[in-house]
Amino acid sequence: MHVIVAEDSTLLREGLVRLLAEEGHQVRAAVGDAEALLAAVEADPPDVVVADIRMPPTHTDEGIRAAVRIRARWPRVGVLVLSQHLERGYAAQLLAAGAERVGYLLKDRVAEVDEFLDALARVGAGDTVIDPEVVRRLVVRTERADPLARLTPREREVLEALAEGCTNAAVAARLHLSLSAVEKHLNALFDKLDLPRASGYSRRVLAVLRYLGA
Repeated sequence: MHVIVAEDSTLLREGLVRLLAEEGHQVRAAVGDAEALLAAVEADPPDVVVADIRMPPTHTDEGIRAAVRIRARWPRVGVLVLSQHLERGYAAQLLAAGAERVGYLLKDRVAEVDEFLDALARVGAGDTVIDPEVVRRLVVRTERADPLARLTPREREVLEALAEGCTNAAVAARLHLSLSAVEKHLNALFDKLDLPRASGYSRRVLAVLRYLGA
């Protein structure tokens, strides 16, 4: 897989480059700011970009804005963003343009090498990946604010798995349900969340965005 790494921490950037190379991936470029990231993608679009959310010059949202631009201009390029802290709004912003080839991980997950590499592979294959810890924290937030109070406990479990990017088959395996049962729960939660059935909309994406509070 061809990868571009964008991370302003030299230590982490070099560590990611070494890890990816050892796993057989080709790192096309390793840059330290969003402007250099966009230039590198334009010069040689990779399969996946791994980018920090906060980069120079302001260390606020340069990385996420670059990721959104990449997804809009180069839809075949996967984007896996890394965040030091949970940024619910940024996760929703990233997913708003579509839920294919996109991932959102906390930086701590990089230390879990197998999980990080699995997320990278899934994003490269066209899947959506959201850090399980992010989902867990959102469950806590949801239980406190309770905007999804109409969902049953099982429907919440299904939505949680959906938010992590699981397919129907993966949801079924995780929760020990049949595929038909998963589809039934999905349709029920879509209806309870008042998600439109109109063509041109993905109810799965809309459900995740609602879950994220977008």
